[in-house]
Amino acid sequence: MDHLLVLLLFSVFALVCGSSRTLPISSFDEGFSHLFGDNNLQVLKDGKSVHLSLDQRTGSGFLSHELYLHGFFSASIKLPAYYTAGVVVAFYMSNGDMYEKNHDEIDFEFLGNIKGKEWKIQTNIYGNGSTNVGREERYGLWFDPSNDFHQYTILWTQDHIIFYVDDVAIREIKRTELMSGDFPSKPMTVYATIWDASEWATNGGKYKVNYKYAPYVVEFTDFVLHGCAVEPIELMSLQCEPQTRSDSLTSMERAKMESFRKKHMKYSYCHDKIRYKTPPSECRMNPKEANKPKYIDSVTFIEQIVP
Repeated sequence: MDHLLVLLLFSVFALVCGSSRTLPISSFDEGFSHLFGDNNLQVLKDGKSVHLSLDQRTGSGFLSHELYLHGFFSASIKLPAYYTAGVVVAFYMSNGDMYEKNHDEIDFEFLGNIKGKEWKIQTNIYGNGSTNVGREERYGLWFDPSNDFHQYTILWTQDHIIFYVDDVAIREIKRTELMSGDFPSKPMTVYATIWDASEWATNGGKYKVNYKYAPYVVEFTDFVLHGCAVEPIELMSLQCEPQTRSDSLTSMERAKMESFRKKHMKYSYCHDKIRYKTPPSECRMNPKEANKPKYIDSVTFIEQIVP
């Protein structure tokens, strides 16, 4: 166990310095199991790639064999093209199956759109069932995610969560004292799903899934599951690494993140005065940005656990 702690600590520091490419790729069968969707989940012959599809009958999904407490979790994803309104693809971590009332969650959600409009990407976290405080952010991307594979990564440590697209950090969440249990802290499973979210996903439910364009197929490959796997009976008895440094992004990485957010952010809960008269405690408001309408996208948020 001492060896595992040292190895994981070294890996976390290496990862935030941009050396994620050195981590081993897991085959689908090594890392994951079928969650739902019957034949709408197809493992390709290489054993390292999988297709999930949504049709009028069902969506589909898979989940990791292991529960993880902290680590680096990544997949390369190619999203469906053409008309995708109402379709949601998710790559996320959750323990909702174990903690119905106080689950944790870390989300990448990809929100489809009508023909000619871009996919949007949403990130969010829940801790200890704090679904009454949504911490959603929504962005455009600097590429068409249906044209090719791109890497989407969750780095989760004791004090930080960082979302990456390819090698660009797009969001960092630091644990604060006032957040308390709202910061995800219990072991979680890694999931991927595609499903029909017509009631809320595109312009608050204005545009629905149109099944004449089905099946909608999302492709996954290059899975990285690099974390501390724990047994369900251990749960909170094990921590995988001591506290990491307070600033886990280099100045160059932070500059890239700030540039991305300035150019591509569509919505931030910290700027939503309709939902929150007083912003949540971790929000540090920039007066120059607070009143800019580009940060208030047309969105509808509902309490949910992703299928």
